[in-house]
Amino acid sequence: MKPVKIETEYITLGQFLKLAEVIQSGGMAKWFLQEYAIFVNGEPENRRGKKLFADDTVDIPDFGSYIVKN
Repeated sequence: MKPVKIETEYITLGQFLKLAEVIQSGGMAKWFLQEYAIFVNGEPENRRGKKLFADDTVDIPDFGSYIVKN
């Protein structure tokens, strides 16, 4: 599981995807969430505004597993 460090209390899923270098720009987030299955803490998620906090996990099949760290 790859750690992704944040400097704030939380980060949105769209921002997270860019920070984790899964997508190249924030504008790609909406498209990416429609095309790929993403699981936050084991639950399917497709809202780019979903808030992620420290120790949340994000699993993206074919891309990897990540954990939010602050």
